[in-house]
Amino acid sequence: MHHLIRRAARTVALLCFIATTPAHADGTLKLEAPKPNVAPTPPMGWNSWNKFACNVSEKLIREQADAMVASGMKDAGYQYLVIDDCWQKSRDADGNIQADPERFPSGMKALADYVHAKGLKFGLYSDAGSLTCEGRPGSAGHEFQDARQYAKWGVDYLKYDWCNTGTRNAEAAYTIIAKALRASGRDIVLSICEWGTDHPERWGPTVGHLWRTTHDIYDGWESTKDKGNGMTNVLDMQAARGGVSAPNAWNDPDMLEVGNGGMTTTEYESHFSLWAMLAAPLIAGNDLSKMDADTVRILTNKDVIAVDQDPLGLQGRRALKEGDLEVWVRPLAGGEHAVVLFNRGKTPADMKLNWDLLGLPANQKADVKDLWSKKVTKGVSGSYGGKVAPHGVIMVRIKAAP
Repeated sequence: MHHLIRRAARTVALLCFIATTPAHADGTLKLEAPKPNVAPTPPMGWNSWNKFACNVSEKLIREQADAMVASGMKDAGYQYLVIDDCWQKSRDADGNIQADPERFPSGMKALADYVHAKGLKFGLYSDAGSLTCEGRPGSAGHEFQDARQYAKWGVDYLKYDWCNTGTRNAEAAYTIIAKALRASGRDIVLSICEWGTDHPERWGPTVGHLWRTTHDIYDGWESTKDKGNGMTNVLDMQAARGGVSAPNAWNDPDMLEVGNGGMTTTEYESHFSLWAMLAAPLIAGNDLSKMDADTVRILTNKDVIAVDQDPLGLQGRRALKEGDLEVWVRPLAGGEHAVVLFNRGKTPADMKLNWDLLGLPANQKADVKDLWSKKVTKGVSGSYGGKVAPHGVIMVRIKAAP
């Protein structure tokens, strides 16, 4: 129900949206302070929305922080704990944003301190409109005041949504909050969440650290009549977006659904593999305190995470598509390549990568590591392949021999 309410609110916001302010019409869009280099690789962490929606509290966040450490997620690279919508309740007489006192009785500073004491980082959510998607106070007109408050609390990451924005211009609105964060005295990641409707790839790299490319993902393989974007639908929308993604400026195909129960284990392996190929932020959206072994295994696969976090920072591309069979390739630092053989079909398929898709000569010998089975095959030349499960992947890392 929360998702339906949220989607309805966003639909209204989109219908209301009219880009009335031409880009660079005044000084509003000038960013004097440099963007802090706080996301040289795609951010990794956890967000409350996909699993808990509005049911957030300090008790929940403490539990998730504890679980992020105990489960091995922290050791695998996850660091941000982000509270999505519904943490805020009101503004005080001076206009300062206030957390819901019933859900967060100790206050946000104490909660941030708890998260930081675990060696993790703390994130919050706000909105460029007068109200958030769930009807809580938004930041419109309070951007600098809110940014100062976030800095005071110890916030490290801000997800900034796009509901109830009326006729605001997206680039201008996000530039204002970027200015405010840069003037706050604290380096804070800015996650632009305006759903890709106003070409954030054109202005997002200057303004924020990551920008959503689509509407919300839902926990399913593909769209249904009443559910919006399944995993494969979001994936398809990324195919032509790779050119603008780079260190400290990332395309964001939305959060992970791994472990939420709407897909099979094989499908979740595909989801995680493909997000890594996209150099996507890896923001888990499940209950970290109640993960089964497969969920932990998928989310903490260090070989797959290493592809996502590769310092070269190039987004992978779909190099070949033949019906339900696709080959995705991604160049990595040091001349290596990551490859995903992806079978969208309902039956097993024999698939093969030919070296020419990597720009390698057919006689080039290479070592190939399967990132899920961990099998290493040395001295491979010409091609590599295998039988790919329905809705599954083979994901490999290829290192050419000298």
